[in-house]
Amino acid sequence: MRSVGPVLAVIAVIVALWYAAAVGMNAAWVRDQAARAGTEVSFLQIVPQTMAQERPVLPAPHQVAKGLWDGVTGQAITSKRSLVYHGWITLSATLLGFGIGTGLGILLAVGIIHNRAMDQSVMPWAIASQTIPILAIAPMIIVVMNSIGVSGLLPKAVISAYLSFFPVVVGMVTGLRSPDAMQLDLLRTYNAGRGQTFWKLRLPASMPYLFASLKVGIAASLVGAIVGELPTGAVAGLGARLLQGSYYGQTIQIWAALFAAAFVAAALVGIVGAVQAAVLKRMGMAR
Repeated sequence: MRSVGPVLAVIAVIVALWYAAAVGMNAAWVRDQAARAGTEVSFLQIVPQTMAQERPVLPAPHQVAKGLWDGVTGQAITSKRSLVYHGWITLSATLLGFGIGTGLGILLAVGIIHNRAMDQSVMPWAIASQTIPILAIAPMIIVVMNSIGVSGLLPKAVISAYLSFFPVVVGMVTGLRSPDAMQLDLLRTYNAGRGQTFWKLRLPASMPYLFASLKVGIAASLVGAIVGELPTGAVAGLGARLLQGSYYGQTIQIWAALFAAAFVAAALVGIVGAVQAAVLKRMGMAR
């Protein structure tokens, strides 16, 4: 209970500030409507009207909660209005991109550790690749892949992989280099080869670093999938819900889609964390 109390207190403060911001940002519309009608409104009259606008500048928390609830439970999961349907489309691209990015990142990390030329050539390019804004490169990837007849899930997965591979590379390289000189010298005294050193020392030592980077990578993959849906004018996916909401001024729909994406990201990170706990416990590295 002691750990829950501070969390609830922080949430309460955030919700209170959110409500205050909603009143402040939505009050202009109420005053404008009153001025057109030739009437005046008091603050006590403004507050309830800012909480129930159809297209508010900033939706109130209860409006977002209702939009999220209706999108998840108020529609059939096959409906184009269902957040479950759109979430699954985005999740599919996220998982595929995460798998590609993780595999590529681990392979690059192993190569960097065992090959000095790759360490000096590939790693700087991997770092430089992350300086390119994803909003700039995503349309390029979509256009190039469409030009060769590749569309649908794969282009979004490529963008997801682009965002997720770098944390995996950095985390895995750090983990593979984490054994100290004494441990490496001990294996050399046993005449262990590079392969044996990798499997018996470097790889087990890298597991905590790998899982820490996977948590970052899975969240980045989701961002990449959503960003990949934006330049294509997609009709399905959480990115598509964001686009549709922006086209028609449906701010509640936009915020509901954003919170749905946040919950999906939290669930994915939680799953990676659960796998981490199980693997490290099995390896005797955690209780």
